[in-house]
Amino acid sequence: MQKGAWAELAVTGAEFALRVTPRARREEISRDDTGFKVAVFAPPEDGKANAAVQALLAHALGVAKSRLVLVRGATSRDKVFRLAQ
Repeated sequence: MQKGAWAELAVTGAEFALRVTPRARREEISRDDTGFKVAVFAPPEDGKANAAVQALLAHALGVAKSRLVLVRGATSRDKVFRLAQ
């Protein structure tokens, strides 16, 4: 995916509901009516998958990784990230 492909969604305070698949064969991100679906290579250990999801979402939104804050779902497949200032 091209960097900043979803830049129109990068509004401060916006929340993104994600469904994550760790240990996937390829990394990808897609969105539909229910939210975002994210697949990452990283295993769900020691926050590796969360960091990979954060990086992939930041790339799609065209923002810095540090602006995305994990609000809910640190140990769940369903996560919510908020875009901070």
